[in-house]
Amino acid sequence: MAEELERQLLVVIFDVNPVWWGIKSLQGQAQITKYLDCLRVFVNSYLLLHFDNHLAIIASHSTKSVFLYPPMKETGVIEPEETAPTDKVGNDRRYGHFARVDNTVTDKFKELMREGCEESDIRRDSVIAGSMATALCCIHRMQNELPGKLNSRILVIKAADDAASQYMSFMNIIFAAQKERVVIDACILGHNSGLLQQACDMTNGLYLQIPNQDVFLQYLLTAFLTEAELRKHSIVLSQSTRPREVDYRAACFCHRSLVDIGFVCSVCLSIFCQFSPICSTCETAFKPPPMAAKTRKKRKTPA
Repeated sequence: MAEELERQLLVVIFDVNPVWWGIKSLQGQAQITKYLDCLRVFVNSYLLLHFDNHLAIIASHSTKSVFLYPPMKETGVIEPEETAPTDKVGNDRRYGHFARVDNTVTDKFKELMREGCEESDIRRDSVIAGSMATALCCIHRMQNELPGKLNSRILVIKAADDAASQYMSFMNIIFAAQKERVVIDACILGHNSGLLQQACDMTNGLYLQIPNQDVFLQYLLTAFLTEAELRKHSIVLSQSTRPREVDYRAACFCHRSLVDIGFVCSVCLSIFCQFSPICSTCETAFKPPPMAAKTRKKRKTPA
C-alpha cells in the first residue's frame, strides 16, 4: 500500500503598517526593505527544502490584506503557482522558481506601498486578524484541492501594537485554527503581543520577539524554518520557546480594552469592564450586583 503523500504549506503574514515602519525608519532602527530582503531569503530556503512545498505571503496593512505571493488574478481567484523541478537557471544565475517568487513579491510590495499610503490608510494598528482569516481561507481551499495530507502553518511577522478591538476576531481565528490543526507561529518585531501569545500557546506554535534587525534572518532560519512536527527533535528548539506567562486577559465588549476583572453575561458570555443592567449583546436584564446595591443604600441613608 502506497504511503499517503504529505505536503507542506506555509502562509507568511508580514505586517507592513506604514506608521510603525515610518517611525522606526526616522529613528534609524529598522528599514522595511531590509526585512523584506530577509523574508525573501527565508521563503527561498523553505522552498529549497522540498520541491513540493507550497507558499503564500500576505501583507497586512492598516486597512487591508494583500497577497504578495501567489499573484491574484483579475477575477479575484488565487491560484498558487506549481513548483517545477525542471526550472532552468536564468541570466542572473538564479533558480527560475526563486526568481519568480522574488520578482512577484517585490512588484506587489511596491504596488502596495504606492497605493496604500493615502491619508485614509494611515492607522497605528494593522488588520492582523483579517490577514489571519484570509490565511485560513487559503489553507482550507488548498486542503480541498491538493491531493494527500497537507501540513499547514501560519507565520505572523508582527510590527505594530495590538488592537483590542480585534480580540473577538482573534479568538474565532484561534478556535478555527485549532479545529483545522493549523499551527500559528509569531515573530514579534515591536512590543509583545498578548493576542498572539494566546494564539501560539493554544495551537502549539512558537512565539519569539526579535531584538533588532541584525538577527532577524537568523531567527527565521533557526526557529521558523523547521516544520512543527520536527521541532521536538531539534537541539536548538528542544527548550521551551513559549513565553512563561501568557497574557490571557480578555477584551471588554463596551470599550474594547483588556481587563483583569470584569462582568460576564451569563447568557451570551459577553464581557464588560463596568456593570450594565442590560447586556448590549443579547439584551438580557440583570439585577445590580450586591456591592452596587449596598453602595446605593448607604448613599440614601441620612447623615
